[in-house]
Amino acid sequence: MAQHVAQPTATTPAVPATLPLKAIAPWAAFFGVLMLILLYFVGAEQGATSVFSGAEVHEWVHDARHLLGFPCH
Repeated sequence: MAQHVAQPTATTPAVPATLPLKAIAPWAAFFGVLMLILLYFVGAEQGATSVFSGAEVHEWVHDARHLLGFPCH
């Protein structure tokens, strides 16, 4: 039985590509606003600050409120 041993080859190390801040900033702002809207609906969408009347939004995010520690009762 012949055994084969992998031989190292001389290669240049991989350099990670850099992303300019101008390419990331619009996406970061978009997801930041999206997270703030989601946090509003989970944490505060009921009562005096509600955007939608009724309890439909509250029922959709009810378990998420408890999971994140927001009181709702």
